[in-house]
Amino acid sequence: MENPQPIIDERQSGLSAFFAKIYGLVGVGILISALVSFITIKFFPQNLVSIMQGGNVMVFIIFLIPLLIVFPAQRAAAKNSPTALPLFILYSAVLGFILSFSLIFYTGTDITMAFLISAGMFFGMSVYGRFTKRNLSGMAKAMIAGVWGLIILGFLNMLFFHSTPLMLLGSVLGIVIFSGLIAYHNQMIENIYNKNNGQVNDGWAISMALSLYISFVNLFLSVLRIIGVVNRR
Repeated sequence: MENPQPIIDERQSGLSAFFAKIYGLVGVGILISALVSFITIKFFPQNLVSIMQGGNVMVFIIFLIPLLIVFPAQRAAAKNSPTALPLFILYSAVLGFILSFSLIFYTGTDITMAFLISAGMFFGMSVYGRFTKRNLSGMAKAMIAGVWGLIILGFLNMLFFHSTPLMLLGSVLGIVIFSGLIAYHNQMIENIYNKNNGQVNDGWAISMALSLYISFVNLFLSVLRIIGVVNRR
């Protein structure tokens, strides 16, 4: 009888390489966003203030810009198009610019603490999602519905209510929702690899990296808002 061990080892090696490629892309996206945010806050703070003084409608329009990139990026990744990676990089840069509108209000200590906490949660939920035997797809549907609820709540609070309790509620819910999505996406990575018998192209890697990157950024912002409120009391 043929020893199945080499086949299993090869599969695990291929899966690990797929995870490594995805997490490499996530790291690149986070690094690009961090650099763009730093440059914007460091060298163009008055421009940020001027835009924010233009009113909530102006900020609202700017915050919609990433949506014009993320959907084409996901479509390009699904088609394994060569434009997928440039769109991913562009989205990371644009989101870094958008993040600067929030980060400018926080201290470096707040941002560092929020990043470390978010990174720890990201790692923990990634491990859970990869190794749990529980099917997380049902939970993911509820989490995705929750994302739309958070978007609506966030825009209403920004445009009309300006309520700190509402912001805190959204942040707590954001931590729960995006932590759940991080776990689900990690489980989904292995499912995709298995369904395609290890024949996963760069489009799959970019698509999953984009999903994880977005979840991490939103988890980070949720944690940062809570830290900011606690430290200002």
